[in-house]
Amino acid sequence: MENKLERIIGAIAVMACLASCSNLKYLPEGEQLYVKGNVEIDTDTIPERYIEPLSESLEELLRPKPNTTVLGMRPQLYLYNIAGEPKSDRGFRNWLKNKVGQPPVLLSDVNREYNENLLRNRLENLGFFQAQVTSDTTIDNRKATVTYTASPHIIYRIKSLSFDVDSSELGKAIKSTEPGSLLQVGRPYSLDNIIAERERIDNELKNKGYYYFNPDHLIIEVDSMGGDHQVALYVMVKEETPAKAKRPYYINNIYIYPNYTLTESGYRRANLRNATLYKDKYYFIDPEQTFRKFSLATPMFFEPGDLYTRRNHNSTISQLVGMGAFRFVRNEFVDVEDEPDKLDVYYYLTPMPKRGLRVELLGKTASVYNGSEVNVNWQHRNAFRSAELLTFTVFGGFETQTGGNVNLNSSFYRYGIEASLSFPRMIAPFNWQPTRRFVPHTVFRAGYEYLNRRTAYSLNSMRFSFGYLWKENIEKEHDLKVIEVGYVQPRNITESYQAMLDTVPPLRHAIEPQFTFGPIYNFTYTNSMKADPKHGIYFRGGVDLSANLYGIIRGANVNKGRQYQIFNANFSQYVKIEADIRHYLRLGPNAKLASRAMAGFGYSYGNSRMLPYVKQFFAGGPNGLRAFRARAIGPGSYTPEFYGEDNFFADQTGDIKIELNTEYRAKLASIIHWAAFVDAGNIWLQHTDSEKPGAAFSRNFVNEMAVGAGLGLRFDLTFLLIRTDLAMPLRIPYRPKGERWVMDEINFRDRDWRRNNLVFNLAIGYPF
Repeated sequence: MENKLERIIGAIAVMACLASCSNLKYLPEGEQLYVKGNVEIDTDTIPERYIEPLSESLEELLRPKPNTTVLGMRPQLYLYNIAGEPKSDRGFRNWLKNKVGQPPVLLSDVNREYNENLLRNRLENLGFFQAQVTSDTTIDNRKATVTYTASPHIIYRIKSLSFDVDSSELGKAIKSTEPGSLLQVGRPYSLDNIIAERERIDNELKNKGYYYFNPDHLIIEVDSMGGDHQVALYVMVKEETPAKAKRPYYINNIYIYPNYTLTESGYRRANLRNATLYKDKYYFIDPEQTFRKFSLATPMFFEPGDLYTRRNHNSTISQLVGMGAFRFVRNEFVDVEDEPDKLDVYYYLTPMPKRGLRVELLGKTASVYNGSEVNVNWQHRNAFRSAELLTFTVFGGFETQTGGNVNLNSSFYRYGIEASLSFPRMIAPFNWQPTRRFVPHTVFRAGYEYLNRRTAYSLNSMRFSFGYLWKENIEKEHDLKVIEVGYVQPRNITESYQAMLDTVPPLRHAIEPQFTFGPIYNFTYTNSMKADPKHGIYFRGGVDLSANLYGIIRGANVNKGRQYQIFNANFSQYVKIEADIRHYLRLGPNAKLASRAMAGFGYSYGNSRMLPYVKQFFAGGPNGLRAFRARAIGPGSYTPEFYGEDNFFADQTGDIKIELNTEYRAKLASIIHWAAFVDAGNIWLQHTDSEKPGAAFSRNFVNEMAVGAGLGLRFDLTFLLIRTDLAMPLRIPYRPKGERWVMDEINFRDRDWRRNNLVFNLAIGYPF
């Protein structure tokens, strides 16, 4: 193992040397390759813990940036060089040189004086008013490094803050914002904070009616004449501020144009002669009556006579956009003649096409399985003239095994139909409005699917659900299905499959009639909407209930022989809880560490001993344990057996699941990214099963975790990400204790080992 590792490291070193030499020989005579810009902080006035972050932030300002490196090599520069001179602006060589490749960044491209001034200006903006910056160049084997030495000296701090405003209405409004100021006495001076403070005051004034005010009407003077490394700040209104910006405004008339058409000259004022007054509040210009008036009056946060606020302004726009019925939403505030403190409001709404048809053709591949699927989706975006979305989807697809030993469950086809109706509001027997900031939705959904495993069995599935979807805020979303009903009935069980039911008991569960009904609730949290956070968080958790109250009323107890049916199927009685938490750590502009922890627990009782097959968990596959085929691992330490000459195996499912994943992602060049990952996890049964030894969950579950690792390439096309992963198992839970770690068996030269252990996955999008 050590010899192999040494050979790999040696090969990488040789490749790096060759790539480096190859790049240098292409340099113009007398030129050096610019490889790095360093910023060193020379000061004893800054605490040690702040020096490195300050140095890194200053280095980000340096221009130009050196060529991109990967493991010490510059692959994009190398591709640029070997591409030569393209004969035209088309073709592979031009693409390789100008799209994928990267021209050399030369020392002569670096303007040291410009960078010195840039760093000095940034330090002054941070409060280091007497900062000095010098630079020096080091050349080694035609590779140049420029080192900038910054001497920040003593930082200036805020000595005092004064809101120097008059006693006018505007002055009082500005003065009232002082308690929330970002400029605190004793804190370091910062130009960024001064800019943010002006924007904060403007935002608060906008919510007090000052429609025409803007941050440029404020000035914050800085007085550093005290000589004690402190500054006095004075917040003032510029003398040239226009009169319109100094008074609050109120809403006059509100005009809504629900069927507005864009013209070449842009937006035009609606023809008010056709306006219809609704509830003495809103004028509608909609002669064709394309929308019911109440549906567009509900999202309005303004009423005539209200004080203008940016909060209500943005909330109304957000509500109209969130209805999903309009291609463009624009509003306009217009001064009212002879009433200098009032604004008329116009909403110009351009609807999306009422009807739409979308056809999707998908190709799927995973390991030795390949298939295709087609979806035909028809939508009506204003079904009942209140922005309701009516959708019909017809789908069909197949999957077949194209390699390995063909088995009973190696191929299938399926087809079905789904209909859904979404209302952009809450429909309930009582007044329930969880939020007005975002548009809530009431959703009805029904569907049917036919699945045919041609050599085994077929299943008829029907489902219906009714519930609500709403966002609490930009980070939190709720999905409540008040009722979801699922019904599955097996059909056309083949003789060959029937013959195996007695010898392979786990097969029975897959074809049992199933009936579930009850509520489902899911909660989602994400901070991905924040501006490039270093720590990204995603959480999704939920609970799924079925027949809990009904089973208790009936007195169901499968262990005592009291098991009941609905529509010729034993109804399922269970509580199922799931949680999925993900963390994304930004390591640089093109690198990220993504981690995920998943847990699921199903507790069946009363009328059931285990979760229904369609509700059970499984492990493996391109989005989970990538070193194992989907449904081919677990439960617990149970060995997934293969049966018969056709190598048939039963899908492995469980009532409990734990999975951990971590993945390093980085950009290689252009659209090409790479990843290194480790996955661990397994599934377990709730109860001991004599036919599946080792499958039940116990306190020793850690010893039954499967582990795999691998590498992958990702091709980011912006609108589509194609992912390829090659993984291998590191720990196999169904092997005997003491033999489950298999790293000492890795042998890439062995054909049989590669065939039995390397798993290739091709998928769309990231696994998490």
